[in-house]
Amino acid sequence: MATRFDPFREMDRLMGQVLASDRAAATMPMDLYRSGDHYVLNVDLPGADPGSIDISVEDRTLTIRAQRSARTEQDVQWLAKERPAGTYARQLTVGRGLDLDAIAATYDDGVLTLTIPVAEEAKPRRIEVQRGGSATAIESSGTAVTAS
Repeated sequence: MATRFDPFREMDRLMGQVLASDRAAATMPMDLYRSGDHYVLNVDLPGADPGSIDISVEDRTLTIRAQRSARTEQDVQWLAKERPAGTYARQLTVGRGLDLDAIAATYDDGVLTLTIPVAEEAKPRRIEVQRGGSATAIESSGTAVTAS
């Protein structure tokens, strides 16, 4: 039984590869979780040039950018080229109550890890109420304030 060549199916397959490659270049898969008094953000940046990673915070917007350079071998015939090159970028709007000035970042094995601490003023604190005409103590991270 002979296989029939369908030019439309072949065009659809090629366009699917191109579009999938563009989507992969534009996205950075990530995981985000809270652990104690900080948040951890893991972002996949496979093959990114470590020196190209740029992390910035403006107002409540966290921006991550990275670059993956194209391989430039001469005299090669590509049989498959699915790993996109170019600039990766992702922006996240972060909520209030985070200490954005104390973000720590590491890049290891293609994974960028950001550790974002919860701000002191956003941490839970205990307010002790005493009976009658006694003073009320308000505690916050070991500091007590007494009101009469």
